[in-house]
Amino acid sequence: MGRPTSSSLPESAPQESLTIRDNRTGKTYTVPIADNAISATAFKTMTAPRKPGEREENETEKGLRVQDKGFLNTAVIRSGITYIDGDAGVLRYRGYPIEQLALKSSHLETAYLLIYGSLPTNEQFKFFESEVMRHSVMHADAEGFFRSFRYDAHPMSMLTSAFAMLGSYYSEANPSLQGQRLYTQGNAASLATMDRQIYRLIGKATTLAAMAYRVRQGRNFVTPPTGLSYTGSFLYQMDHLSEENYTPNPVLEKALDVLFLIHADHELNASCTTVLQTGSSLVDPYSAIAAGCASLYGPLHGGANEAVIRMLISIGSPQNVPAFIEAVKRREKTLSGFGHRVYKTSDPRSFIVRKTADEVFKVTGKDELLETAMALHDAAMKDEYFIKRKLAPNVDFWSGLIYRAMGFPLDFFPVLFAVPRVVGWLAHWRQMMLQEGGVKIWRPRQVYVGAGKRDYVPVEEREKVEGAKQTPSKVEHGGITKRTMLATFKGKSKL
Repeated sequence: MGRPTSSSLPESAPQESLTIRDNRTGKTYTVPIADNAISATAFKTMTAPRKPGEREENETEKGLRVQDKGFLNTAVIRSGITYIDGDAGVLRYRGYPIEQLALKSSHLETAYLLIYGSLPTNEQFKFFESEVMRHSVMHADAEGFFRSFRYDAHPMSMLTSAFAMLGSYYSEANPSLQGQRLYTQGNAASLATMDRQIYRLIGKATTLAAMAYRVRQGRNFVTPPTGLSYTGSFLYQMDHLSEENYTPNPVLEKALDVLFLIHADHELNASCTTVLQTGSSLVDPYSAIAAGCASLYGPLHGGANEAVIRMLISIGSPQNVPAFIEAVKRREKTLSGFGHRVYKTSDPRSFIVRKTADEVFKVTGKDELLETAMALHDAAMKDEYFIKRKLAPNVDFWSGLIYRAMGFPLDFFPVLFAVPRVVGWLAHWRQMMLQEGGVKIWRPRQVYVGAGKRDYVPVEEREKVEGAKQTPSKVEHGGITKRTMLATFKGKSKL
């Protein structure tokens, strides 16, 4: 915490500290630095008297607040899971470079690493894999749940709803029913309950995704098979009809496993933060994962690789790339698949995916958009505009092309992102449940800039306020509503 010292800079201040002088009061504060971070609550001690005419809502006398729109430089948790150095293009899971894991590991082995902190022995991995696969089978009622969606429902809407639905099956997994310390005690019984939900969520993620896919195809659902890998089982559940001894193509199975592995976690991105924000209320993990899935559904997050394909389709051909590049510079077009919120040089995952794409194309044939993608890639890499802004291709640029070549529909792309990311969400959720000091509910502050105190005005004395964003919008009505508005019936005047 920050503590005030004399107005001059103290010679005895610890070297690992920050000295702050508040020019409003002349006070100087010393704030400890730990792991190159300071506590935001230290600023609450930096109080000052309110200036004449200053808004009381500023709460100046209650200490400074730290404003960070979009969490650009706010650390909300101490974590030992994933490390990212955006400037150097580094991504490590539990200390292991993503390049090594993609080459030598598998998605489920990496899942064990992310969740439990170390690479498993052969015996440990077999146990973990068997538990995950054993928990992949869904209750028969799930078929009716998926059949209740409209024929054209987006698969992410179905998947998000399905994760929430799972929570209704397992009352023993709900802290609201079993006690709020269900997952935070750290004893054998608590850990066993936690691990069972982890097995269920990872195991059923592919099953739920396959059901969302099959219902759109008008197909019957497929029971998860035995003897196949995690991604092999996923492909089987999506594609098997009545073929005897059906086995997915090994190249596609391996490619999907690599894509799952590199998408398993990415530190505190929007969806992971949503899972932790929701989980901080000690809700059941199924609800927390459903919240993360909803966050990932957004076009700024999980829809990025879909946006790449739509962009390439709109470009049309390699010949149109120069005109598109110029339109991007004029801010008339949006460039998808380049640059990253975190990576300022290159996305280390993009090199892995590029190699995987070449292997997939050998089996599926080159996608018709590939030449356009390569032309855009080469043009952007040579253009000073993009070089200066460090806009290099990211993982979404190539993964979208792989998914398209494998025959997945565009709106299924976010599902292929969400399924593996369940692993990362669970790793961070488990870490938070077991952290020292227990779980504190996440309750950010705000900087209130609205109206000061004002008295209620009777309706007949109010002045009319109009303008965009200040009044409800008018909407067009059609069909039943339009005809009903033109009809006469008892009670219409009250509508």
